[in-house]
Amino acid sequence: MKKTKKGIADITQQELTDAIVEAIRIKKGEGITGLDLTHLNTSICNAFVIAHGSSSVQVKAIAESVEDQVRDLHQRKPYHREGFENSHWILLDYGSIIVHVFLKNYRDFYDLEGLWADGHRTDYAS
Repeated sequence: MKKTKKGIADITQQELTDAIVEAIRIKKGEGITGLDLTHLNTSICNAFVIAHGSSSVQVKAIAESVEDQVRDLHQRKPYHREGFENSHWILLDYGSIIVHVFLKNYRDFYDLEGLWADGHRTDYAS
């Protein structure tokens, strides 16, 4: 993936998604799933990217990798970030896309894919 000189308004949702997925792969995140929510007319966001790690250290590393990759490639920082205190579930809000990085048992418990089952799901290779 190449660096871009595009402004924040010029980045496409697909370019942002690609940067997020690649950052998760770099830190060996598992179960990478995208949920496209655009057809649901929700005001929350257009899409989720969901993944999990096997330890709180890995979950934090995955989230930091996403922040670094998106900042380096697209000069964007999340509008909001939370969950770094215990790193069981970290959320990064990029406006159109919200990234959720879980510990596996927290992901299973909260089951965002089930709650948002009307979204169009894409599973990415880890």
